Amino acid sequence: MTKTTASQSKTDVSTSVIRQHAEQEYAEELAAIREEDVYPKPENWLTSPKMTLLYLLGGKTPKGKEISPKYVGDPKLMEMAIATLATDRALLLYGLPGTAKSWVSEHLAAAVSGDSTLLIQGTAGTDESALRYSWNYAQLIANGPTPEALVESPTMRGMRDGKVVRVEELTRVGSDVQDALITILSEKTLPIPELSSEVQAQKGFNIIATANNRDRGVNELSSALARRFNTVVLPPPATLEDEVTIVQRRVEQLGRALQYPVEKPAVEELRRVVTIFRELRNGVTLDGKTKIKQPSGTLSTAEAISVVNNGLACAGYFGSGKLTATDLATSLVGAIVKDPGADVVAWREYRQTIMKNREDWKDLFKACKEIDE
Repeated sequence: MTKTTASQSKTDVSTSVIRQHAEQEYAEELAAIREEDVYPKPENWLTSPKMTLLYLLGGKTPKGKEISPKYVGDPKLMEMAIATLATDRALLLYGLPGTAKSWVSEHLAAAVSGDSTLLIQGTAGTDESALRYSWNYAQLIANGPTPEALVESPTMRGMRDGKVVRVEELTRVGSDVQDALITILSEKTLPIPELSSEVQAQKGFNIIATANNRDRGVNELSSALARRFNTVVLPPPATLEDEVTIVQRRVEQLGRALQYPVEKPAVEELRRVVTIFRELRNGVTLDGKTKIKQPSGTLSTAEAISVVNNGLACAGYFGSGKLTATDLATSLVGAIVKDPGADVVAWREYRQTIMKNREDWKDLFKACKEIDE
């Protein structure tokens, strides 16, 4: 078995890994953008703000290189996010679960710093050392606090190297731990009192945090910390077509990585899944004529991608090799019915009043009904 070491190039595009980092998967696009980049860029940025926007939104470079879109939505939101990183304020990507906050965060870091791996995953158990630094306790006991005993956090490495650091799910972190960022963001320095020293942030350093207010265990940011962020709210996809496009692209990427023995799904299958999610999420049918009960879950674009992905696995390994309604049904019901009480009522009402009456949905209606029975 091949072992990946830290010395291997960050741009290794080996297909043996399940998921490549953005700077690996899109190395060719990033290289083309940087080769043609003649626009002003902040110190230590690898890509100018203007070309970073092209990388995120997609399009063609001046020499005609096709760049795939990473974000489908309002370009102004991406402009604001990129501009924030060029200032002395940190960026907070805020929104409902599944609105591409982590995806945008990763691609911004890849474009700006060439490294999206300076990552801190926020959880209820995240402590201050994850944001600041910790110690090798064997060396600490043997020799006391020394530079060799210090274990750097991603924040410390980002400050020292002038790179973007990502903090995922910041509001999952306890409020007292969150506030460890205040000095870092306001003074651009990380004190190390045990060594009577500090790490000062180099130009190019900044933090991208993501947060949402729908999950349990959310801790609101203190006003002192919130003031140090510029907040960009990422909404769900504006239209059905936008959401179908996002699901299609992500499903194709995952399919290439995981190599399912299955045909590429028809767009109409994706459209049905997305339509169900949008209608239940909004509490009304797409034509605006019928109000429906809303389940407790967020029914995000990310969950729609998961439903189709699971369906493809079922079709490839247990089915005909072609995605069918039967392959989708189990994952679809599981994604919608999170609360066995209220969600079951909402789902069955939708199934009986909406799905049953759509002529081209008969197969999906039947498959879902069989799951419930």
